[in-house]
Amino acid sequence: MAATPGDLDIDVLTGELWICLCRGSWYSISGTDSADRRATGRQKSTATHGSYHRWVWLLALLACMMSGCHSRPYPNRPITIICPWAAGGGTDRLARFLADAVQRELGVPCVVANRTGGAGAIGHQAGASARPDGYTLTLITFELCTMHHMGIAPLTYQDFDCLMQWNADPAAIIVRNDARWRDLNEMLQEAREKPGQIKMSGTARGGAWDLARAGLLLANGQSVDDIVWVPTLGAAPALVELVGGHVDAVCCSIPEAASVRDQVRVLAVMADQRLECEPDVPTCRELGIAWTAVGWRGLAAPRGLPPQVKQTLMSVCRRISQSQEFTEFMGTNGFQIAIREGEEFVRFLAEQDRIWKQVIEKTGFRPETKGS
Repeated sequence: MAATPGDLDIDVLTGELWICLCRGSWYSISGTDSADRRATGRQKSTATHGSYHRWVWLLALLACMMSGCHSRPYPNRPITIICPWAAGGGTDRLARFLADAVQRELGVPCVVANRTGGAGAIGHQAGASARPDGYTLTLITFELCTMHHMGIAPLTYQDFDCLMQWNADPAAIIVRNDARWRDLNEMLQEAREKPGQIKMSGTARGGAWDLARAGLLLANGQSVDDIVWVPTLGAAPALVELVGGHVDAVCCSIPEAASVRDQVRVLAVMADQRLECEPDVPTCRELGIAWTAVGWRGLAAPRGLPPQVKQTLMSVCRRISQSQEFTEFMGTNGFQIAIREGEEFVRFLAEQDRIWKQVIEKTGFRPETKGS
């Protein structure tokens, strides 16, 4: 009896088809070798008949491969989450949590690939350039709304299908316990009266926390040069400089200051509301400065996902965000949960893009002016 599609292993047939095409041989399929060709009588006829039917099914398989009709339901192979930042950091920790959660939800392996460099541009570019099939996702970050304005890379949030925002950690102004300022307004007033005397750090020049500082000063009607920015490789070394007395203040998120929390004070957070983890710390808005600045993270795919794949991923993200494991993970790491999905996430990104465009234009953070 001739084989039917249900009797044939699609992966085996695919391999046989390509071998056959490469050899250009009718009888090379399914073990029909030179000995078969030397067969006589009914043996030869039977071999030829079997090979003929198998050849027909292989040609049908080729047609299916070209049209996509053989595809199994998504997902059927491993998924990769690109992390644009180094292993061990906050973004990497969230990426690995999400990879484990996606793997449990979808039943296929999900791995993290750290694609670092270019102030986040390399990883974001790799994610945006991937095939939009749902097998490459990217943990996009704050820098996606600034890098194109700064001339680092032409990427924007519009190069992605944005699935879900996970968190938003507000910037905070942090000083030593013995600092002379009782609150943020006192520090800003001194900076206005003695511009260039106060030194602040937290990241590289033009990085997220430097832009947050600049936006704060602009929102308070001051020059961005009223407080001098001392560039460092990140919040961790900046906090070492602060505790050692080499800078006067640090702008970064509160979770980043956990290791020196008993040696520093938080003057204010750039958030809309006070944080549950720091209920005694006022927001900038409470102090009369209409300014917020958050470092956010979200999951996205290359633009152009098939609708069914996008719906599957959105459902998975929604279940993860509502899980107890997610709440516990975020709490343990000090990440502020901020869930926005789909179009709501896109509107948030559009507003972030607009805000940081204004700050960057007013401060002149461009590649040709960056230094120090």
